[in-house]
Amino acid sequence: MNKVLIIGHQGYLGSRLTDYLQQRDYVCAGADIGFFKEGLLYKPTTVFNIDKEARTIDIKDVEPFDVVILLAGISNDPFGNLSPELIYNPTREYAKRIASICKKLGVRFIFPSSCSVYGVADKPVDEQGPVAPQTPYSLNKLQIEQDLAELSGQGFSPIALRLATVFGVSPRIRFDLVINMLCGMAVTEKKVILNSNGQVWRPHLYIDDACEAFRCCIDWDYKGGELMILNVGRNENNWRIIDIAKFIKETISGCRLSFLGQDNQPIDSLVIDRKIQDGVDKRNYQVSFDKIKKKVPGSKLEWGVEKGIEQLLYDLQSRKLDIQLFKKREFYRLQQIEYLFTTEQIDSNLRFK
Repeated sequence: MNKVLIIGHQGYLGSRLTDYLQQRDYVCAGADIGFFKEGLLYKPTTVFNIDKEARTIDIKDVEPFDVVILLAGISNDPFGNLSPELIYNPTREYAKRIASICKKLGVRFIFPSSCSVYGVADKPVDEQGPVAPQTPYSLNKLQIEQDLAELSGQGFSPIALRLATVFGVSPRIRFDLVINMLCGMAVTEKKVILNSNGQVWRPHLYIDDACEAFRCCIDWDYKGGELMILNVGRNENNWRIIDIAKFIKETISGCRLSFLGQDNQPIDSLVIDRKIQDGVDKRNYQVSFDKIKKKVPGSKLEWGVEKGIEQLLYDLQSRKLDIQLFKKREFYRLQQIEYLFTTEQIDSNLRFK
């Protein structure tokens, strides 16, 4: 039985992943700094918690495990007045250090990268295609991949999963992810508001398919001696944002579609994507997901965008999501970290005081 350490288990993906794996009898433990611990849509299953964060994990913490999944990291930008270097350099440093510990111990290492490293692509791009990160977040993911490639070799074969944009319900849901946000709007206010014209393409990934990809890689005894990079998603799930908005609008009776700033409506800062300037989103790419199906034993991602959205809408409605809960600060990663910083609960190094 594989014993799995999930660093960053109290986030959006981590909360669902620990549930998903434990329901399938994997032995899991977690470690987390706790920025989003209190942001609960519903209670996750209990997981053994190492009372440490990523920057303080040491060799004794890793030793009992067969696999380490490093989910910890800043997952949105830009961030207030702090420089990207101040935010992302520590992430790169602890990722490399933990991977080095895994290499020394012979522990397998899985890193969640992002399809956002492609940035701009006018046709579906695969793992050998050009990268063009448009944000510090995406650049950070690419830099960590490069570090892992340098560390890899005989006895250490890390895996980087370039995840499409994840959506779906989780104990600690994020409503700052595009499909989650649009579904939350539709359920609570019967409206869908876009930050841009919605013409850009993006690949999307239902959260249970993301968890299944991790599960398959845990079971896969990959020993290639080099970094294995895999796009995670389905070719059919490359959708334009406007088409997603229209699908949600048609699925929720009485829902209407509008664009940010229309109708002189007051603009809620929670729904503003700061990466979109003057209604233009520079991130526009489609991705090919053929490699994971060929390489990873048992890999079978089953959730299409339509099915996933319908399930998410059902989950939000059945949990009686209302506007107060939808706009809870802890469900918006950037706003929560900024709150902790401006209220002096954390310092400029993003450590609790």
